Amino acid sequence: MTGQSGRGHYSYTVYADPKTARTFDDRRFGGPIGELIAGEQARVLANFVGRIAGRTILDVGTGTGRAAILFARGGASVTGVDASEPMLAVARTRAADQSLKVRFLKGDAHALDFGDRAFDVVVSLRVVMHSPRWRSVVSELCRVADRLVILDYPSKQSLAAVQSWFRRMLAALGARTEPYAVYSDREIAAALTRGGFRVRSVHRQFVLPIAFHKLFGSRRLTLAIEAFFDRIGLLRIAGSPVTIVAERCVIS
Repeated sequence: MTGQSGRGHYSYTVYADPKTARTFDDRRFGGPIGELIAGEQARVLANFVGRIAGRTILDVGTGTGRAAILFARGGASVTGVDASEPMLAVARTRAADQSLKVRFLKGDAHALDFGDRAFDVVVSLRVVMHSPRWRSVVSELCRVADRLVILDYPSKQSLAAVQSWFRRMLAALGARTEPYAVYSDREIAAALTRGGFRVRSVHRQFVLPIAFHKLFGSRRLTLAIEAFFDRIGLLRIAGSPVTIVAERCVIS
């Protein structure tokens, strides 16, 4: 997903597997909790972007094209970029099945092949966390975005930090896993600031890990538990993943 900067990195090898591409949507968005995640993701993206029709939008690390197709359905001119050709093949088929026009290209998130400020909005979901050089990715997102950058990341203040540590230990022992990284709000904001952007809005998803909610598979239980955490203020502190929209700073 992240690109050719380090072909041996798991983010390149895992998602280049055709089986992974074919089964990705079912694993990520299948079942009651997956459907809840997909619906919430679509709602947050729509709210962050605002007017979609007529805008030029770049989806970096588009994968199977879920976000790109959402924006195309809303009337945007959309380009999706991913390092994995098998993932792009699934995305192209999905868009064609819905008679939607999306330009899907193979590319590297660390070095996007577009000019400065080429798109109104640049979106990148589940990419920073898997990138071997995440600051380069954020820099590129900012470079090619004219107005808005939307990205997400797992929080260092959440239980995702425990899962991340566990996966890193497994990877060190030779297990085939995805040892993603976690980030603080401050370091993500600082990287965006260096690119000329400032955070405008923040959305935090769950306090408990997605894997926990999928274990029970109850939409009602998940909503009840997370609503409770929200009421007592825990979601604001330890919610993850964090999705943010940043806007380009206007220099007077």
